[in-house]
Parts: sequence; structure tokens; C-alpha cells
Amino acid sequence: MGNIVLQLIKLMSLLVFLAWMVVWIVLPMEFFKYNWTPKLSKRFNPTYIGGQGTNLFLLTFPVMLISVLGCIYLHLKSKMKSSYRSSPTRHYLASLRRPLLVLGPLGVVTSMELIFLTMFIALVSWHFGNYYYVSVKHPFMMPNMGDMPMWQMRFRSVSLRLGYAGNIAWALLFFPVTRFSSILPLVGLTSESSIKYHIWIGQVVMVLSALHSIGFVIYWAMVNTMSELLGWATDWVSNIAGEISCVLLLAMWVTSFAYTRRRNFELFFYTHQLYTLATFFYILHIGVPWLCQILPGMFLFAIDRYLRFLQSRSRARLISARLLPCGTVEMTFAKSPGVRYNVASNLFLNVPKISKLQWHPFTVISSDNMEPDKLSIAFRAGGSWTTKIYKELSSSLDRLEVSVEGPYGPASNGFLKHASLVLISGGSGITPFISIIREILHQSNTQKGQVPSILLVCAFKHVVDLTMLDLLLPNGINPVDLSNIQLQIQAYVTQETQPPQANDQKSVQTKWFKPSRLDSPVTPVLGPNSWLCLCLIISSSFILFLILLAMVTQYHIYPIDHNTNTIYNFGIWCLWDMFFMCISVIIVSSIVFLLQKRKIASEEKQIASVEFPTPASSPASWFYGGDMELENLPHQSLVQATQVYYGGRPNLQKILSECKGEDIGVLASGPRGMRHEVARICSCVGAKNLHFEYLSFNW
Repeated sequence: MGNIVLQLIKLMSLLVFLAWMVVWIVLPMEFFKYNWTPKLSKRFNPTYIGGQGTNLFLLTFPVMLISVLGCIYLHLKSKMKSSYRSSPTRHYLASLRRPLLVLGPLGVVTSMELIFLTMFIALVSWHFGNYYYVSVKHPFMMPNMGDMPMWQMRFRSVSLRLGYAGNIAWALLFFPVTRFSSILPLVGLTSESSIKYHIWIGQVVMVLSALHSIGFVIYWAMVNTMSELLGWATDWVSNIAGEISCVLLLAMWVTSFAYTRRRNFELFFYTHQLYTLATFFYILHIGVPWLCQILPGMFLFAIDRYLRFLQSRSRARLISARLLPCGTVEMTFAKSPGVRYNVASNLFLNVPKISKLQWHPFTVISSDNMEPDKLSIAFRAGGSWTTKIYKELSSSLDRLEVSVEGPYGPASNGFLKHASLVLISGGSGITPFISIIREILHQSNTQKGQVPSILLVCAFKHVVDLTMLDLLLPNGINPVDLSNIQLQIQAYVTQETQPPQANDQKSVQTKWFKPSRLDSPVTPVLGPNSWLCLCLIISSSFILFLILLAMVTQYHIYPIDHNTNTIYNFGIWCLWDMFFMCISVIIVSSIVFLLQKRKIASEEKQIASVEFPTPASSPASWFYGGDMELENLPHQSLVQATQVYYGGRPNLQKILSECKGEDIGVLASGPRGMRHEVARICSCVGAKNLHFEYLSFNW
């Protein structure tokens, strides 16, 4: 019965989405503008909503409905036992996620991603072509330019319609970066995996905005009206607001390329915070009717952003930090059992002592089922920010103030559906696989069902990097039984040819921190029923937004404008919409958050008082140093399952071709070139049994 309800909700969401897409398709067409728009305006543009009523009903309401349905779907799904049984639908979706193309600028592109990208480009092109066609067919839509040559009028029309088409990209821009999203899981996406879509859409926004702006500058130069550059009309678009937005977007675009992100993350991070100003001036430029097109994505993103702000105000209790000789750090936090997450999740970390503004994403390496009261992340000291953390943790301190956001991750542990798993990593790319191995280890010890066999192929530059394999088992005193899983580890040291000497052991330093009454465990931002609370926030805040909008329109705007959309100040009308959106989100989200905070306050105090066991000493690494006596049975089993190869890279073609079985999940995490090589191998016709997906942060 439960599955039937879930399928009905999904079907309803699909139908609403298709209806929404139909609206986008007919929106620029001639018959919609001249036949449907007048009729719809009479029905949906009453005095208490004004000229934006039609767009609110056709373009905003459907997305809000889908997000509410998504919350209900995810809540019901979280209460049901996960099933990983194969089905025709699951096999079909798996085929769509197979690598189709491996291109330099686009990276690894699956069939599903190519379908989405093609549909998006087609929709943008369709809008531009139809808007331009209607403007040419009806010359009265062009401004009265006297004796101006037709080619100049058409040049202006092209520049204007490029801006119209760019608004579609703006409408979709915020959906992929909404971390606490109820829409992305409906299509099998996470906030991390959908970053690629945000990058693609952002590129289209930048290109169309630049062409739109440059086109008008050229046009004004041709007709000797360069004074329009500083124009800020009260009854129409603000040119200078659009120019400011374009300049801010250009600054964000230049600093967002992969090279800059990896070499100077701080520059990328701080510059990207200009999105608030860029969006603000863009809204002042386009006006209220066009604002309704991009309102759904902005509204849901605003809810997500404010909830993350509320969660980040509390200090997380840091239990311990494990410092490996290779410069890798494992940080373990206390968490409430109500915080549920799946493997390959990520957590955003802020350390005020280093920077009060910077938030960095890191992979969660713990298993929610294996360690219900703890959550661990791991990262390697490489950049300036992570190096400072490593130095802080290496010093003699008994407490470190930290804040967290998340965790965020996939809606289910879909990796377990495969009969076997091949995990291929390079360097610190091994971190997502640690949580997968721990989860499978837990499943093997608690469930009678079969779990996937695991082949871990990991490449490191130096011998000391082998100490990262120590993280495969949690840092604790509870014994773990590895005999129930088939685990094989092939570790490759690429830049050294000799194993470490017996007297060259290096300890894994573990630090345990004192609890503080100011710290609290990581708790769900909206309590144990987060999806239902999010459903309440989305629906209530949107209703409050409509009520406030109706009141100010009925009693303030309409007496002045009388639904002509030409008298009331263009920019102030936009400010009303933005203000009501923000105030609605803040009021409703704060009330729900405080109510949930009160419910879980006693649980937080109980967890905060728990004393976690602290070992007397820090052990040496089980993988660095040759003649250590293996008295710890789990680590002994782990070492025995590991083969180390020196002085070369893994032959991925040979390794994958030797994998036998009909259903093999292949996951790759690490350097771009390695991921692309694995994708090419899995995309071959003869590798239909290999189901590829890669895990990689794009921030």
C-alpha cells in the first residue's frame, strides 16, 4: 500500500511538472500572447494581486505544489524500509546514468544529463526564436523610432529577446544549489551531484546577459543615445540596475572557473557571495511580471538558506580528532540519533577561529547505522584553510569551536543494490568510500541478506599516504567483525618503490576534547520529521506571501495604478515582492524552527552530558611500518585483505575487464583524469555489466 501511495505522489508531481513545462513552451508563442493572455488576465489579475496574478498561477504555484508533494513523498519514504530489489524501471534509469560522453569542458556526461541539457538549450532557443518572430511579425511591438532603418530596429529586438531567453536560465539557476531540497530527490539528484547543472545554467545566464548588455550598448551608440546607460525609469526597466547586475555576474563568472576554485577557493567563495546583490539588481531591472518566472527557485532557495543560517548559529560538540601522518584529519562530532543520513553525504564546516565567514564542504566518512551517536568527516590539509585547522588540532588545545551545516546527501543508499562494488579512488578521493565500506560492514553484521562484495582500488603518491586506510574502521573500542564481507583492497603507491622500514613507524595521533555547555550535538534543523516541517514551511510561507502581497496591492498599489502597470513605481513594486518573500520565509521558518528546537532541547542536554570513551594512547598506523604485531583482529583482517603495489599506477582497463558478474557498481572519486578514464571504460559496448557513477565535490 505504501509503495502505491508513493507512486501516486510521484505521478501527480510528474503531471504538474509537465503542465508547468507546457506553460513555458507556449509562453512566447503568438496565440498565447494575443488569445490566452487577455482571458487569463481577466480571471487571475484581480485588484488584490494585480498584473502578476497570471504568472503567479501559471509559473510559481506549480513549482511550490511539486515541492510540497516532494516533502510528503520523502517523509513517507523515510518511514518505509528501503528496498534495493531490481526492477525494469530501475534498470532503465540505471542505463540513463551510464556515461555517454567524456568531453573536456563538460566532463563525464550521462544520457540523462545530455537529455536535460538538450531540453534546456532547446527551450531557451525556442523562447528566443518565438519572441523575435512575434516582434518582427507585429512591428508595433517595436518602439516608434521614426525613420530608423529596419535593421537597427531588428538589432535592438534581438538584443532584447536575448534578455527574455536569459530569464529562463535564471528561473532554473537556484534549484540545483538548494541543499535541503524536496524536488531534487524526486529525480534522483542530490545538491552535490546537481552542481554540474548549476554550472551549466550559470554559463548560459552569463553568456545571454553579456550579449543582451553588449547588444544594447552597441544599439545606443548607433542611435546616439548613450545617456540611456544611466537610465533609471520609474515606469519601466532600470538600465543601470541591469548593468550593475551584469558586472557582478561577470566578476562571479571569472572567479568560478575550476582552476581558480582549486587554487584560490577563498577568492571564489567571497566573490560568489555577490549573488545576492546581482540577483537584487537583476530583479529591479526586469520588474514584477518577469520576477514571477524566477520566483519559485528563489523562494525555495531563500527557505533553504535561512534554515541553514539557523542551524549554523549553534556550536557543534567536537568529540575527537584523529591526525594521520599523511596530513589527513578525521573530526568526530556528537550527533542526535534523529539526524539520519546516507553514505556519500557531505557536511559543511565553519571554524570561527580561522574564519567566521568561510564554510567548506567535507565528506562524511561515518555510517549512520554503525555509529548512531557520532558523525565523522575527513579531509586532507592542502589549502591554507585546511592547513590552519591541522595546525590548530596539532597544538595543545582542549576545545575547538566549530559550527556545521548538514549533513546533505542522497535520499537512499542505492549503492547497496549492486551485487558487487568496485571503488576506484585517487588520493583523498578515498573518503566517500569509507562511509560505503562502513555501511556495508554494518549491514553484514546486522542483516541476514546478502551484501555486495567490495574491491577497493586506491592510488596514493607516497607510502605515508597509506595511513588513510586506517580510517576504514571507526575510531572506537567496539569490536568490528570483517568476516562477513568479501573485501579486497589494492593499494598503489605511485611515486615510491620501497615499503616503509620497520623502524619508520608513525603514530596516528588522536585528540579527545572536553565537552562544553556551550556545545550541542549535531541535530536535525527541523527535528525528526524534517520533511513534514519543510512542507509546512513552504506552504505556509507562500500563503503568507500571497496574503501580504494582496493586502498591499489592494490598499496601496491599486488605488494608484488601477491595474495599468504603468503608473506605480516600477522598482518599488519589485521591492515589495522581495520584502514580502523574505519576511514570509523568516517568520514561518523561525516559528517552526523554535518549536522543533524546544522539542529536542532535552535530547540535546542528554547527549551533551554523555562521556565518550577515550583510549589511553594513540596507536601506530596499521599500514605504515612493517613489523607491528597485529593483535587487533579487525585491523588484522583489514591488513590481510590489502595488497600494496609500489612504483606504478593501477591498470584500470585490466582491473575492470577482469571483474565478473552481471551487476557491478563502479564508483570513481579523485582526480579528473582518473574519473574520465574509468568513465570511458564503463561506457564501452562490452562493459554493460559495469554501472558507473563518480563522486566528486565541485565547490
